[in-house]
Amino acid sequence: MPDLIAQGTHSRERWRRTLPEAIDAVPVVLGRTGTGVWAVPWDDRISREHATMQPREGGSLLVKQSPTARNPIFYRGQKQDAFTLSPGEHFVIGHTTFTLAMRPEVNVSDSRLGVTEHVYDVAELRRKGFRDTAARIEALGRLPDIIGGSSSDEELLVRVVSLLMQSIPAASAVAILRVDCQAGDEVAPKILHYDNRLPEADGPRPSAKIARDAARRGESVLHLWAGGEPNGNSDIAYTASEEVDWAFGVPIGGEGWVMYVAGQLAELHSGGIGQSLKAAPDDLHDDVKFTELVGTTVANLRQARVLQRRQMGMRRFFAPVVMEAMSGRDPEEVLQPRETDVSVLFCDLRGFTRQSEQSQGRLLELLQRVSDALGVMTGEILRCGGVVGDFHGDSAMGFWGWPLDQHDAVLRAATAALAIRESFREQAVDGTSMTTSLHGFRCGIGLATGRAVAGRIGTVDQVKVTAFGPVVNLASRLEGMTKTLGVEVLVDDVSARWVRENVSRDRMRVRKLAIVRPAGFTIGIEVSQLLPPASVVGSPSDDDIAAYEEALRWLVDGRWDRAFDRLHKVSADDRAKDFLTATILRNGRVPPSGWDGVIDIAKSAM
Repeated sequence: MPDLIAQGTHSRERWRRTLPEAIDAVPVVLGRTGTGVWAVPWDDRISREHATMQPREGGSLLVKQSPTARNPIFYRGQKQDAFTLSPGEHFVIGHTTFTLAMRPEVNVSDSRLGVTEHVYDVAELRRKGFRDTAARIEALGRLPDIIGGSSSDEELLVRVVSLLMQSIPAASAVAILRVDCQAGDEVAPKILHYDNRLPEADGPRPSAKIARDAARRGESVLHLWAGGEPNGNSDIAYTASEEVDWAFGVPIGGEGWVMYVAGQLAELHSGGIGQSLKAAPDDLHDDVKFTELVGTTVANLRQARVLQRRQMGMRRFFAPVVMEAMSGRDPEEVLQPRETDVSVLFCDLRGFTRQSEQSQGRLLELLQRVSDALGVMTGEILRCGGVVGDFHGDSAMGFWGWPLDQHDAVLRAATAALAIRESFREQAVDGTSMTTSLHGFRCGIGLATGRAVAGRIGTVDQVKVTAFGPVVNLASRLEGMTKTLGVEVLVDDVSARWVRENVSRDRMRVRKLAIVRPAGFTIGIEVSQLLPPASVVGSPSDDDIAAYEEALRWLVDGRWDRAFDRLHKVSADDRAKDFLTATILRNGRVPPSGWDGVIDIAKSAM
């Protein structure tokens, strides 16, 4: 089976993708970006749609340069508009080399001599920390982007295999296989994706035995191959057949998927390769542990995707309010996108990077804590009758006003926002137990109300229930501005006005913070802080709110000296005043020329 390998100037600039079967293949588009394109985002010499590639019988590939391509394609050292690429050959565009390689078959005989097997129990792996924790955390930090950017299982496999190749320098080849655990040994595992270090070589064949053992046991299995003289002299340097000395398999979930990594040993010990073989189970521990952690994350992602697919029809993973709306009605009618008034809430988790550094030896525990934190967000959204419209890594979006009209959508959204805020303040800020799930985390929340399209939105390939429109973008921008303004919950003027007019201050309060013009906006927007009642410990007093809003009025009117003096009447522990104070001091207490009462916020400050 032919694969195309793209390799840029840096090790991370790489992918290997399987070409479609020649018998029914449609041309594949190669370019820098775009939907349906085999993307090479790292090379600016490659046009948006640079070439089409048509698989041919026998494993060859017909390549044609697109008319819109700005730079030439070099094949066999010459500029070529069209050519047929054979396995083992390559062509170059810009700084990227594209090589056509044949994927090896699974090795079902595996007759290599002197095999030693080592089995890693999951608990054993998790007890030991990484030797090079910083490098492993840096690699694992790329997992959210890898996962979030994968639109299908096929794309996910490409990205995961590339990550393992980059993160395990000793690896000669990496593959993901599927094992039918119910079938006998006569059924060979299937290679779902494969990559090797040298694209011009065939690469080592994955071992069927290792893959089967890992899948059936549910544990990581390492094989070491040692050759030598008949007397068993293991000090004689030896490289196993197919140029690998070791290989291990790590199971993914319960569906028979196995991550397979094979490589060579370096003579890192004074006793030569023989001593390296003896030390290999410990030396390779980090690589096995890292692969197991990646496998656990991938398994969780695939499970989440199953739930997402179930959301596309009857009895799928809908919020309770959606299920209530569909009760006794045509689901297609209920889920049909429609324009409606909604209140949208964006909530982002803060403190993940710092917690990663503090949890270097407990990464799985950290992942569980992040899940618990996100569960607080989504739990409060659902409890207040909202719909979880999106879920990205460490942030969540919810909205109210669809599929059922909710006259109190603002109140529901504001109640959820304050409940989330309180949970984080109690456990993360004021909590004293280091074992509390939310300890060390904070949150930023943006809330906006307005017109949007809500319902089943997406493409033919991917559909989800969410909301779309300017109000969604505004809620997201408000969440981003919470960092700049030093508050936890920001709301737009529509939501703030509704709360002032309809909700008792004994339940919640709003404080007008400023009129700002975020980067990309042409007009100013009024932003307010959503606060619990004054009786809540740590919440600003009514006097502080009044003093702040009076200072804001002086600031808008251009009387900055009075505004500055009034801000000094606000309690020192009320962080909201820091933004206005810094703005006044940055301009020497004098309004800038042409002052219109609007404070510009640079993109870098959000």
